[in-house]
Amino acid sequence: MSNQGMFPEAHFVDSNGIRLAVYEQGQGPAVILLHGFPELAFSWRHQLPALADAGFRAIAPDQRGYGLSDVPPHVSDYRASELIADVRGLLDSLHLDSAVFVGHDWGALLLWQMAMLAPETIEKLVILNIPHFPRSSDDPIEIMRNRFGNDFYIVNFQDSDEADDAFANDPAHFFDVMMRKNQISRKQFEQLPANMKVLSLLKTVAREVSSGDPLLSDEERDYYADAFARSGFTGPINWYRNWTHNWKALEGIDQKIDIPTLFIGAADDILITPDQIEAMKPLVTNLTVHILEDCGHWSQQEQPEAVNRVMLDWLRSN
Repeated sequence: MSNQGMFPEAHFVDSNGIRLAVYEQGQGPAVILLHGFPELAFSWRHQLPALADAGFRAIAPDQRGYGLSDVPPHVSDYRASELIADVRGLLDSLHLDSAVFVGHDWGALLLWQMAMLAPETIEKLVILNIPHFPRSSDDPIEIMRNRFGNDFYIVNFQDSDEADDAFANDPAHFFDVMMRKNQISRKQFEQLPANMKVLSLLKTVAREVSSGDPLLSDEERDYYADAFARSGFTGPINWYRNWTHNWKALEGIDQKIDIPTLFIGAADDILITPDQIEAMKPLVTNLTVHILEDCGHWSQQEQPEAVNRVMLDWLRSN
């Protein structure tokens, strides 16, 4: 185990032509946990021991571009097809045909894509925060640009590498201002003027201090900061730069998902609206929804005990 409590040391596997750092704990049926942006396998530090204690083999990789895993150089290296191939390669390296998968943020988005394109790899799905979005008829980046403007972080990522450099300039400060809790409730957010609802990560990191409370201890913040100081932010941001490509690749693909799925939402995750969660329901035929109250976007780190309880209760009963 590492000096981060119960978080295991990494081992490395070859997958889809790259090296992935993988962290495992426990024995039993496999549960693979996929992190989002700007996170690491370390964001599952509260879930790995809970799953292991419950009789599961908990497995969390640093995904491509992150942590101790390889950081391929090209934007096209981060297309959903490559990310799905990474997961297939991970399964092969672990001698698994399929597994239960858990995903948060980009990990959730990737798993929704896998559920449409490679459903045979997934036994059950546990999704945190990000619902299954119906495929739009128009390019989603242009929809975001027209709705939120060029400062919106996903749009900004398409247009320049300004964010790559700004975030890397001081990773410790980046995580200080990014990973926080008790910042704003949904009710407070909905009362803001429209221009204040646009999330600009460049403006966020330009602040000396941020609202709410720190989510991470100093040691945890330094773990993230050290990892991103090594790997940089360009690989992770390149996931976003393939948004349009991934949308095009889903043309003509059936959006319905029949895999047993638990969706754990957060009442105060301002990235996601209740309407978006409702729009998911007709597309996921075997769906259980649980909403965490008084919780923001970083659910498994902000309310680990609640996430673990809901996830394990559902896994045991499904």
